[in-house]
Amino acid sequence: MAVEVPERGTAGTAVGTALLEVVGLSKRYGGLAAVDDLSFRVAPGEAFGIAGPNGAGKTTLFDTISGHAGANTGRVVFRGVEIQERSSHAICHLGIARTFQIPAVFPEHTVLGNILVGAYFGRRSRVVPGTRFDADSVDRATDAAAFIGLQNKLGAIAGPLSLFDKKRLMMASAIATDPGLLMLDEPVGGLNPGETDEVLELVRKVRASGVTVVLIEHVMRALMSISDRVMVMNHGRLLFQGTPADVQRHEEVIRVYLGTATEARPTRADAGAVEELEGWRMSEPDQAAGSSEGDPNGGRHGA
Repeated sequence: MAVEVPERGTAGTAVGTALLEVVGLSKRYGGLAAVDDLSFRVAPGEAFGIAGPNGAGKTTLFDTISGHAGANTGRVVFRGVEIQERSSHAICHLGIARTFQIPAVFPEHTVLGNILVGAYFGRRSRVVPGTRFDADSVDRATDAAAFIGLQNKLGAIAGPLSLFDKKRLMMASAIATDPGLLMLDEPVGGLNPGETDEVLELVRKVRASGVTVVLIEHVMRALMSISDRVMVMNHGRLLFQGTPADVQRHEEVIRVYLGTATEARPTRADAGAVEELEGWRMSEPDQAAGSSEGDPNGGRHGA
């Protein structure tokens, strides 16, 4: 049975009726405002990128949208319904799935077992879970695995998998929940160039299937090549929002990443300017580590 996804809108168009709307959102930890009065909208069918230096509040934003952390103020509206007071599992049942910067898998279970958790628990509440997974969940899990390219690893134990395969496994588990919105937190962080290109192709495939994508990424080449619009955060606030070409020539964005607005910067205004940002990687040391193959820690690195 094919993975069912909602019909998407036209990508790259102005946001009319938003699929996701964030209004005045703030999340504080004591005196620190990790997210500070942030507002933005995401259109159906859009690929919306989020950039910013370390500590900008990007992952905290994902946490508040997905229900993993409660917002102090503001609203999160998905498909016309306010969700900021709902639990993470209730938000998942509404159609928002996410992945994590550091791979989150059940290490002692198989690839299929991990995806089955998303397929079985991610679509609706299971007050009294069954003793076995139902046939529909199994079908959805195997379809999601094939969609992502893990059909030949269904029996593999998840713990020893490479970072590349764990990132794909998280994507498959998320897709198995039948999301309308997929949130990806650094999907190519720590991968080598070949693995990065494969994951980017998967993101395009997910989007083409009808799923709206919001992604955080430090690798600018990846973010700029996949996004219709990019929002840049700094100190929890909106620094700039626009097309990839607009972001690349914005003085304040350049100052935040390069340290000064007088530094040499891109001069081409067209989409081809993304090449000039290829080396502007706001990354932790592990993101330059190359392939995760053979990593004794299974690609697990500190954030």
